[in-house]
Amino acid sequence: MQIPSWAGGDVDLDRPSVARIYDYFLGGSHHFAVDREVAQRLLLLAPDVADVMRANRAFLRRAVRFLLAEGVDQFLDIGSGIPTVGNVHEVAQQCDPRARVVYVDIDPVAVAHSRAMLADDPHTAVVAADLRDTAAILGSPEVARLIDPSRPVGLLIVSVLHFMADTTVLQAAVADLRAAMPAGSYLAITHAVRDARAEEAEFSQLYHATGSEPVARTTAEIQDFFGEFALVEPGLVFLPLWRPESTDAIDDHPERFVALAGVGRKP
Repeated sequence: MQIPSWAGGDVDLDRPSVARIYDYFLGGSHHFAVDREVAQRLLLLAPDVADVMRANRAFLRRAVRFLLAEGVDQFLDIGSGIPTVGNVHEVAQQCDPRARVVYVDIDPVAVAHSRAMLADDPHTAVVAADLRDTAAILGSPEVARLIDPSRPVGLLIVSVLHFMADTTVLQAAVADLRAAMPAGSYLAITHAVRDARAEEAEFSQLYHATGSEPVARTTAEIQDFFGEFALVEPGLVFLPLWRPESTDAIDDHPERFVALAGVGRKP
């Protein structure tokens, strides 16, 4: 298979990518056969997995609109994946064309495609960095150019923390990021909540090939990531229950979405 121009030349076509699997479930076009194979196996284990991915993206859109309504017009999106199918800059700039977004990801395909896609947008930038390397993120020239440290920031850490196992290291990294945010900033998080389902171990085995195994945490552990940021209503809830746009959007069994979502504000 020839590597497409958007992927860059250092892509391993034999190794699936979390970002590309997510893109596949969202109906995007930036994935390979190896990603689709893992996605189909995930569907056999849990037929709801595609709904979960779409609900996660829908939460992200609602959270961005909420933050814009609160006066936030600059966003730092960490673990952003491939910015297609209704990502942050699209949603934010529909409301405010001057909204600024810095995407951060470690996946080379996500970074390469993001840079190609956003090359002509002066209000966006992409940083290649690991969430745990907060110095590289906060000290990057992209953040210095687009993020005004004197004004509130929308810090987005959506569907990424549960792909990292060391809770202590993650807590320290997120605390560093929170500390760098000025008063009035917001933090949005989604995270898989611990479940007793039998297929959890099989999920981990499938994702092992990507180099990122999902680690579900308890509600209390997830809430700890917010630190001093006070959760806004309705608190930490299953994905479709966070400020749904209509009553029709509320699922009869929200627990099937297996991930919690919340937004907190820094006092």
